[in-house]
Amino acid sequence: MNRFKCTLAYDGAGFEGYQIQKEKRTVQLEVQKALSRIHKGQEVKISASGRTDARVHAVGQVFHFDSPLNIAEESWQKALNVNLPKDVWVKKVERVENSFHARFDVVKKEYRYNIDLAEDFDVFRRNQVYHYPYSLDYQAIQEACSFFLGDHDFTSFCSAKTEIVDKVRTIYSLQAVVEGDSLEFRIVGNGFLYNMVRIIVGTLLEIGQGKKLPTDIPTILSAHDRSFAGKTAPAHGLYLWNVEYDDN
Repeated sequence: MNRFKCTLAYDGAGFEGYQIQKEKRTVQLEVQKALSRIHKGQEVKISASGRTDARVHAVGQVFHFDSPLNIAEESWQKALNVNLPKDVWVKKVERVENSFHARFDVVKKEYRYNIDLAEDFDVFRRNQVYHYPYSLDYQAIQEACSFFLGDHDFTSFCSAKTEIVDKVRTIYSLQAVVEGDSLEFRIVGNGFLYNMVRIIVGTLLEIGQGKKLPTDIPTILSAHDRSFAGKTAPAHGLYLWNVEYDDN
């Protein structure tokens, strides 16, 4: 049996998330349907680096699958893309050791969140960026970003529905990059909780508007209470940008 690692991009606008759900269109379902066609109807399951929610996009999602077929990496990429819908694209296929696991071997993940600050919004980008035409204090936002770095319990910055007990995560970098009317948050960590990035972004936007102070972040973190943080930013501005493994 051969194991293959795939890097995947998808436009999340037409999906109810990554993970298979009954009677809903998901990324995992589309990929497994494509693999099933290649394997003449045989079911082939995939394992990804993690889930993404409905309307969330990916530039660098990673999954692996096992196959008895001895096909070259480039041919796998072509075969998959021919069988996938136009809003999903396999960017790369690599043959890996059978011990590799797309989820459990993750070292770092990077998410990016895109915001359009212009008053005159481009309606054709409505599913790709969050339209937020308000004046922001970027110095305050940058100061607030620094408080997230390092190891923290992110209970205050994840959905109250999260069932994971250990909510300590490490943030390696968090940047707010402004170019013209575009604001992009770039966050790298060893893992992320449900809605964590979107709640961080929502809180930083409130700081940018003066509704909260940068120095409120340590207090919010130590509260271990979701109600202390800001609103959850909409899903459609979020991108899973990159997944890093030891072999990178």
